[in-house]
Amino acid sequence: MYLQHYGLREFPFSLTPDTQFFFEYGHYRDALETLQVALDGGEGFIKVTGEVGTGKTLLCRKLLNSLDRNAFYTAYIPNPYLTPPALGLALAEELGLELARNIGQHRAVKEVTRRLIQLHAEGKQVVLLIDEAQAMPGETLEALRLLTNLETEKRKLLQVVLFGQPELDERLDERANRQLRQRITFSYRLPPIDRQGMEAYVAHRLLVAGAQGKVHFAPEALDALHHFSRGIPRLVNVLSHKALMAGYGQGIRDVARQHVEMAAQDTEDVHRQRRGHSQPWLIVLALLAVVALAALAWWLGQPWLAEPLQP
Repeated sequence: MYLQHYGLREFPFSLTPDTQFFFEYGHYRDALETLQVALDGGEGFIKVTGEVGTGKTLLCRKLLNSLDRNAFYTAYIPNPYLTPPALGLALAEELGLELARNIGQHRAVKEVTRRLIQLHAEGKQVVLLIDEAQAMPGETLEALRLLTNLETEKRKLLQVVLFGQPELDERLDERANRQLRQRITFSYRLPPIDRQGMEAYVAHRLLVAGAQGKVHFAPEALDALHHFSRGIPRLVNVLSHKALMAGYGQGIRDVARQHVEMAAQDTEDVHRQRRGHSQPWLIVLALLAVVALAALAWWLGQPWLAEPLQP
């Protein structure tokens, strides 16, 4: 009924990273182009960081779909919380190798190396994309760095793209990871979407979902949406979906500010003023009252007040 009411083919603000909804605007377009140029260069590590919900996974999947299959062979590890041997097995599996679980790290690396050389001979550049890279243990990061030592006289046999939260930058700043940090040739930081970009983002997702201009977010609703979401796409999706539900409940198609505010009341991590917060002028009055009471106590404690008046 939700879709029928708005004339939609599918939900426009689903949280599933669907690449048909990828929004090639501003930083997202720049990030995708940076990744494509860096991979064409064929060197080192590439890093993309951003706060939770800024669209790193969707960007990763878009990159996977956009690479030329005739030139690139891609491997994808969505959960890198692995030991070094488990990382080797995961990479081997992505490369199409079937290895025994008890093969041992040394033999696993030899098989991976053999496969990388084979793919290079076929004219394929192997790209490993790792999502949530901030969760990778330190010893696994080092094992990953050692894997990228594999190279010919012209090119690396394995390129790595790391997608992670800002904590990844903190990990790489550690002295133990300085060798890996020096190998990062390209990096990009995904910021939240600005107000203008968010309006285009909402319109884009509605269009892809089949709205055809039948669903309208009022300017005041968009202002509230950007305020509450802080420009974080995941929160924009959550709030927009709930606002559409509120409009559907009232039998209307135009989303107003009140619908976004209703959505914000039912959503965690939105930007709102903290309840019970004292206003600045109340704090000033309280401080003045304390000073006045202290001055009065001092004055009442002076000795001349206890002496009788002279005639």
